[in-house]
Amino acid sequence: MAYQGFAQEYLGMPAVTRAYTTACVLTTAAVQLEFITPFQLYFNPDLIFRKFQVWRLITNFLFFGPLGFSFFFNMIFLYRYCRMLEEGSFRGRTADFVFMFLFGGFLMTLFGLFASLFFLGQAFTIMLVYVWSRRNPYIRMNFFGLLNFQAPFLPWVLMGFSLLLGNSIIIDLLGIAVGHIYYFLEDVFPNQPGGKKLLLTPGFLKMVFDTPEEDPNYNPLPEDHPENQRRDQDQNQQQHPQ
Repeated sequence: MAYQGFAQEYLGMPAVTRAYTTACVLTTAAVQLEFITPFQLYFNPDLIFRKFQVWRLITNFLFFGPLGFSFFFNMIFLYRYCRMLEEGSFRGRTADFVFMFLFGGFLMTLFGLFASLFFLGQAFTIMLVYVWSRRNPYIRMNFFGLLNFQAPFLPWVLMGFSLLLGNSIIIDLLGIAVGHIYYFLEDVFPNQPGGKKLLLTPGFLKMVFDTPEEDPNYNPLPEDHPENQRRDQDQNQQQHPQ
């Protein structure tokens, strides 16, 4: 029963959230089982551009460290806020959600070229949290029963918690910065006087991820109407009885 419940919950996850969280868990499991090592995954511009190890552009977003508190903490927040975004403001807009992934990953990679950052998954999680929090500004949050605040403060609370654990806050600041850039270009600037939408999802992403909507102005030919098709079928049966 527990297995069936887990399988049902897993299959009920939206596609992008399921794919990303699964990739993160499988990557960590592969490292834990020593099939691969973190040295094969981390972001290294020299190895990417000179040795053509292009997979590092992706794998550095998939590894959150060895199994432990930090890993499970990140996975919970990644799963929760990625899913709420996909089922909330991106509902029915999978292509736009994938484009946000690509845009955020691209900006973080550019920053990684000039900073000694090896894994960017945590920054990516903070970006998702930031975008969700700005789009849900009136939701009240409770952090471990200690703090009560409104959603827009959540990324900063997480950064403070990371600081208390002795971690560098550069990754958190990067996630907040990229999240704010996306939020400003997508939600703020288009609504300003003279503003316009700058982040346009490429057509090929819409072809791959979004099911085409029916044109409400489409008027089928007379022979394509269901009642006419049914009448023609009855006439054929009368002319050619079996």
